[in-house]
Amino acid sequence: MIRDAIRTPAVAGVFYPGDRAAIAAEIAQLMPSGTLSAPGVSAVAAVCPHAGWRYSGALAGKLLGSLIVPESVLVLAPNHTGRGPRASVWASGGWTLPGGTVPIDEPLCLALRDESPLLEADCDAHLDEHAIEVLLPLLAARQPRLRLAPIVLGGLAFSECEALGAAIARAVTRVPGPTLIIASSDMNHYLPDDETRALDQLALAPLVAMDARGLFQAVRAHGITMCGYLPATVALIAARALGATAAQLIGYATSADAGGDRERVVGYAAVRIS
Repeated sequence: MIRDAIRTPAVAGVFYPGDRAAIAAEIAQLMPSGTLSAPGVSAVAAVCPHAGWRYSGALAGKLLGSLIVPESVLVLAPNHTGRGPRASVWASGGWTLPGGTVPIDEPLCLALRDESPLLEADCDAHLDEHAIEVLLPLLAARQPRLRLAPIVLGGLAFSECEALGAAIARAVTRVPGPTLIIASSDMNHYLPDDETRALDQLALAPLVAMDARGLFQAVRAHGITMCGYLPATVALIAARALGATAAQLIGYATSADAGGDRERVVGYAAVRIS
């Protein structure tokens, strides 16, 4: 729901705990001991899974707990609902979580809209979209002064990904202070575990090689149901423009590793780009 540009949680109590104390207790389990007070590693961007914490929370916690999380974070997410324009930015106000509100980084969102005619100020694509929301409590645990620039993407050609990635890089350089770019994505969906792992490797190879075009083409050519391949493609392009030179696979798992059905799994990968 939305009121005065404030988004209320859509999946609290479903994908992650529904109250502040339970969130804090689970984060203490998901992030390695001492993570919240550790300095972390600098990164330009990252690719992070966004399933329910039961399945991908440990991997997301391992990744985000290892990073320096600056006050400004731009999260690129896929459009699971099909609502809204092809490139949507929630440009003002804030997103509430159980126990608090994460403000929108309005100067960064303004710069993003200035730099990219593709981006539209829109709320509809964000209202029931879980791919950003499930990461926010983890990010806020690492950075209590977190400000968010949320973008939802769908239906882009590679040329549009190139243009948007370049625009994001320009926008990030226009605003003061560092910005971390996160592509929110799960990997292949709903095939047996061995098939999913094989398909995911076809996508992870170009991703870790920082080959944005190769990632985009691999997903299309092999029918890989990586929901956030557009966010990951755009993040790679933006990261390269901002000077990133290497990507590291921090971890990989499937829902079967968390006790899910081995015949119908979802893959998860965590990648740091620096």
